[in-house]
Amino acid sequence: MPHLSVSEVRAKYATVEVLKGVSFSMEKGEVVALVGPSGSGKSTVLRTLVGLTPPTSGRIEIHDSEINYQSAAAVRAARDQMAIVFQQYNLFQNMTVFRNVTLAPQKIKRRPKEEVRNEAERLLNLVGLADKIHDYPDQLSGGQQQRVAIARALALKPEILLLDEVTSALDPELVNEVLDTIRRLANEGMTMIIVSHEMAFVREVADKVVFMDQGEVIEIGPPMEMFENPKSERAKDFFSKILRH
Repeated sequence: MPHLSVSEVRAKYATVEVLKGVSFSMEKGEVVALVGPSGSGKSTVLRTLVGLTPPTSGRIEIHDSEINYQSAAAVRAARDQMAIVFQQYNLFQNMTVFRNVTLAPQKIKRRPKEEVRNEAERLLNLVGLADKIHDYPDQLSGGQQQRVAIARALALKPEILLLDEVTSALDPELVNEVLDTIRRLANEGMTMIIVSHEMAFVREVADKVVFMDQGEVIEIGPPMEMFENPKSERAKDFFSKILRH
């Protein structure tokens, strides 16, 4: 059975339907990339998964168990299994890197202090920031702050990490340090859904590419097939344009 299954999911912003029957699935340890033009619904898929934009219909299942987005308790349980990192880092500016990473596991998850401390040190080492543990966010570059945000999400021990355009707010020279962190997570077998315009990176790290347009899934396939031989005319048009640049 799939680790995560999304079936005919629809969602709205006010009266505008932004997801129009989205379906895809993924296995444990798989990296799925959502790609497509701006406004195609990619980020909304991630927001829907964690209940920030609740689905109006369809089914979302983890381990063959459907998430009831009408239930606050069920949404909290879903957020225990999935953590999201946004374009903006949203770090607490008055707290050190270490405190940013340890706050939620200690206060919300009620995990033992020593366990949380050890895990935070491990994660900050993983994202290449072991030497910044006592720094404050305003002492860090944008790329470093984004890596702290990734470590903070991982500290919640999610089964699935959702990454929403995590490099789009960064200066070009800072992008690679964040992408390197995601590469390391992929190599460690982290299950991830990535929304990204970094097509060379998607081609390298993704196991599956989901191409979306206007709130719909147009085509799904492995990166090599999607980039070099897409089947749908819309996907052919999209990939031919981005690969020319």
